[in-house]
Amino acid sequence: MDPLPLKDKVAIVTGSASGIGKGIALRFADEGAHVSCFDLNEEGAKNTAQEIKGKNREALYFKVDVTNSQEVAEAVKKTFEHFGHIDILVNSAGIIRAHFITDVPEEIWDAIINVNLKGTFLCIREVAKYMIQQKSGKIISISSKSGKTGGLWLGAYCASKFGIIGLTQSVSRDLAPYKINVNAICPGNVFSTPMWDLLDKEYSRKLGVPPEQVRKLYVEKVPLGRECTVEDVANVAVFLASSYSDYMTGQAINVTGGQEVH
Repeated sequence: MDPLPLKDKVAIVTGSASGIGKGIALRFADEGAHVSCFDLNEEGAKNTAQEIKGKNREALYFKVDVTNSQEVAEAVKKTFEHFGHIDILVNSAGIIRAHFITDVPEEIWDAIINVNLKGTFLCIREVAKYMIQQKSGKIISISSKSGKTGGLWLGAYCASKFGIIGLTQSVSRDLAPYKINVNAICPGNVFSTPMWDLLDKEYSRKLGVPPEQVRKLYVEKVPLGRECTVEDVANVAVFLASSYSDYMTGQAINVTGGQEVH
């Protein structure tokens, strides 16, 4: 195995201020990549970039609303102008809320679809323009186990994550002639993220159990008997971003401890 499989590659990672996005950005730097950090949380993106620089890699950071096509285009352009190439895109920006279907506010539905699905589309559309010129690239989008099987009280979130898988399959065919690989990762329950800090409280109210019991209930559903970690997801992201996955495209890979097996 190559000790630095991403040596001198340039990666854009959205949602890189925290959670899975931050974990992947830092891991990519460990594997030799330079990283451009996109996030609506500018201070968080800056902090991630500083950590990457501490690993002797180059890093940029941009305040980007992934639902805003102009902001996405400008940040991608500046990344390309700085590095001269873009080799990897990771779409990790995402939000979640839990509501019974009759209680879903329209604005919440729109926000989740816009950030999770439209944001993924806008970033792929913009980065692909540069990858097509290079005739190479790796695009990785973070879907979810909820993109394979619908989850309780998660109508909008599941719709967005199912949509990412459909988008991945379609775009993989569009971009295959240009030697661009397009894949998705479907993680299980990654408790060490701000998303789960929110869900603990929402599920606690709905399930009628203390917040500290919520995660226990979800772990009990996992055949391998533990939560999914950011490191579990980053391991697969490194593989998909490297040359080891050159013959894989259009896939949605489960990282769920056996909860999803298709």
